[in-house]
Order: sequence, then C-alpha cells, then structure tokens
Amino acid sequence: MALLVGTTQGLGINIVTANLPAIQGSLGATPTEGAWLLAAYYATSISLSALLVKFRFQFGLHLFADLGLMLFIVVTAAHLFADDLRSAVALRAAQGVAAAPLTSLAIVYMMNAWPESRRPTAVAFGMACSQIGVPLARVISPDLLQIGDWHGLYLLELGLAIICLAGVNLFRLPPAPRIMKFEWGDALSFALFAPGLGLLAVALSMGRYVWWTEAPWIGVCLALSLPLIGAAIIVELHRQRPLLDLRWLSSGEMIRLFIAIILFRIALSEQTVGAVGMLQTLGVQNEQLATLYWIELAAMLAGFTWIGLTLKPARPLTPLMFALLLIIAAAWTDAHATNLTRPAQLYVTQGMMAFAGAFFLPPAMLYGVSQAMARSQAHFVSFVMLFSAGQNLGGLIGSAFLGTFVTMREKFHSNQLTQGLTLADPQVAARVRQLAGAYAHTLSDARLRNAEGLALLQQQATREAYVLAYNDAFLLIAALATLTLVWILVLRLRIYVWRRRQARTAAQAA
Repeated sequence: MALLVGTTQGLGINIVTANLPAIQGSLGATPTEGAWLLAAYYATSISLSALLVKFRFQFGLHLFADLGLMLFIVVTAAHLFADDLRSAVALRAAQGVAAAPLTSLAIVYMMNAWPESRRPTAVAFGMACSQIGVPLARVISPDLLQIGDWHGLYLLELGLAIICLAGVNLFRLPPAPRIMKFEWGDALSFALFAPGLGLLAVALSMGRYVWWTEAPWIGVCLALSLPLIGAAIIVELHRQRPLLDLRWLSSGEMIRLFIAIILFRIALSEQTVGAVGMLQTLGVQNEQLATLYWIELAAMLAGFTWIGLTLKPARPLTPLMFALLLIIAAAWTDAHATNLTRPAQLYVTQGMMAFAGAFFLPPAMLYGVSQAMARSQAHFVSFVMLFSAGQNLGGLIGSAFLGTFVTMREKFHSNQLTQGLTLADPQVAARVRQLAGAYAHTLSDARLRNAEGLALLQQQATREAYVLAYNDAFLLIAALATLTLVWILVLRLRIYVWRRRQARTAAQAA
C-alpha cells in the first residue's frame, strides 16, 4: 500500500513536468503559458502540510485517507475533460490540494509495515515510494501519450487512485490517538500563510519564464507574499496554542536543518533542470532518454535501500557528506559536456546524482521527526510544515536559480561567440556556403541560400552557447555542494568538540 500510494502521488506532478511540451501543444499554449500548470500545483500544495497533519490527528487516519483519495480521484477524472488552458490550470491547482495527503499516507503505511526497531528503514522506504515517481513518469509517459495526448497521462493515474481507495479500505491502518483539535486561530494563520507561500511559489515558478525584471506582477507577488508571511508569523507568536511552534522552528538546529534541505534541493536540481535541460536543448527526446531514466530509477532504489539498512539516527551527518561528495563528482564531470554529449555519456553521473538524492531525504526527515516527537505532537506538526516547505521551496529555488543562471550565461557566451562571426572572415564565409549547400536543390536564389546558411550558423552558435552555459551551471552546482560539505564538516567538528567537553565535564564531576 505504501508503494501504491506513494507512486500515485509521485506521478501527479512529475508526469506533467516530464511532458510539458506535449501538453502545451495539446492545449494550444506557449511555453510561458504552460509553465502555469506547474506554478498552480506548487502554489496550493506548499502550505497544506501542517493543516493536513492536524486534520489527521483530530479526525483519524481512515477519514484522512478516504477524503484525500476521493478528492484525488475526482480531480484526476476532471483532467480527462479539460481542453483549454484555464481549466487545466485550475485543475492543477486542485491537484496540488488533492495530492498533498498522499505523501504522509505512504510514509505512515510503510512505518506500520516494519517493526519499531526498523523505523529508519521504514522512513527511507516511505520516502522512496514518493520519489520514484520522478524517473518513472518520464519512462512510461511516451506510451501514455499515444493513448490520447495529455488525457492519456491521467488514465493510468486515475486507475491507480481508484485502486488506492480500495486498498486503504481493505488494509486499514491502526487508529492513532486523537488529541489535537482545530482552533479558530488556525484558520487565521492558514489564511495568511497559504496566500503568502502561494504567491512566493508562483513568483519562483514563473520568474525565469517571463523574466524577473520585465514582468511587474512578479514584483507584486513577492511584495505581497512577504507581508502575508510576516503577519502569519506575528499571529502565531502571540497564540497560546499555535499551529506552528515558531520559537522552536527558529532555533539554531532547525534553521540549520532548513538551510541544509534547501541547499540539497538546489544541488539536486542539476539532475532535473541541468542535465535534462541540456539534452533537450541538443534535440534529445523523451523516448531517447528511457535508458537514462531506468538507470536513475535503479540508482535511486539502491540508494534508498542502502540508507534504509545502514542509517543511524545518532549520526545523520555522515550520509549527507557522502551524498555531497557524489554530487560534487557528478557535477564536475558533467561540466565537461560538449554538443556531442548524449544520454550514454551521462549514465554514470546521473546515476550518482540519483543515488545521492536518496541519501539526503531519510536522514534529514528522521532527525527532525526524532527531535519533534521528543517534545510533543504539536512539534511534529511544526516539523512537517518545515520539511515540506523546505522541500518545495528548495526545488522551486533550485529550478529558478539554475534556469536563470543558464539563461544569463547563454546570453554571455552567445555574445562572445557571435561577435567574431563576420563574412569578411574566410572561414566563416566558407562555413556559410557549406551550410547553404543544403538548400541548393530547393532555392535557386543565391542570396536566399546565404541567408539560410547564416541562420543555420546562428543556430549552431546558440546551441554551443547553451552547452557552455550548462557547463557553467554544473560547475556552480559543484562549487555550491563543496561549500555545503565544508559547512557540514564544520558543524560535525563543533559537535565533536562539544561532546568531548561534555564528557570531560562529566568525568571531572564524577
């Protein structure tokens, strides 16, 4: 059941991300308009975690699972009748709400499938159930598109959701204590948090498409999101029983955990934005990427299995450092790509990235859960919100940051490459004539043939500029991962020194 529910949730957003060009074509939308499908999903899903966990504690797991899956089925079925962009964006926003309960449901099922002594294994495998949707969506989607364009993508998802609903009623989870209740103050806090985080998610999702300084509404979204989030924080700090324990979340260890989650998500965007984006720029289609995604899926499952069987909650930093070393090595190797690079040249490095991604999630989540449950269930709700927000914001920041960086570096390299291209150069003139020769049998006008040759040369220069820009992005990811590794090493050294002092103080007292 954990695998079934987690896979259904993972396919929800990733199957759209993997097939965005095809979906845009079906809806008659431009790339910028199609990006709203992703922005709408994140805008609604990013702020629901804390509210859903509290709902689960008050009304029980069974009602939580049934309502979540029924809403998911209704929204997924509605996608089959959406034929225009506006209705598709509205349904993607609803899908963000419907899919939010399924991640925690997969983890809860997995934790009940293992004994208490194997909780690290259960957490790791529960996270794996949701993460395998990333490569799996790209593997299966080319065949699904043949069924009925973008509607075909949702036929499988709808079937999985119906099976999930039957499954959760056949294999019910044991009842959990219901000790938390909603308060009127929760509604006010959520009414401030939700639009604040939603506007921030929209700005991060759309900024690189409409460009940050050319669309005034991006600034409006950012200008409104910060006061809303600030007002929600003020309300929470003055509540006797807040929805989120912000004083604990603002402690040093929780802030460091939040920063680590965001940094890791930015580094892992090398795989989803960097490598895939470069290959698509070079003309590689999803069908040609199937083997690469199978390798990523296998590496991810191997990583989750390894970390699940070896993770020690007392030492969460060790697997994080190992993951960072893999990311550094993979990004540095990818930074030497050329216009001849194809999926086969990325099998090893992208497998390393997928393996490293599996090493990051379970230690971070297990550490936070252990810290929260040692205090109270209210702290658990707060940590779930922190972890979910860090995951989503980290992914959005990583995509926005890396996509913006690639665009800027492409303009730089394109300027460097084209400023020396002049027909007065014999080599350039010969190259233009060579490219124009492809039109010798279709165009009799020599000037038109030369114009076509110049256009082809410009396309080649742009392609080279993009490859160089992606190489710069890979180097940047390697540098960021190196700085993160140094930071974690310093943290570990400080912990080691603190423990030595504590042991020395205890020995002196004895």
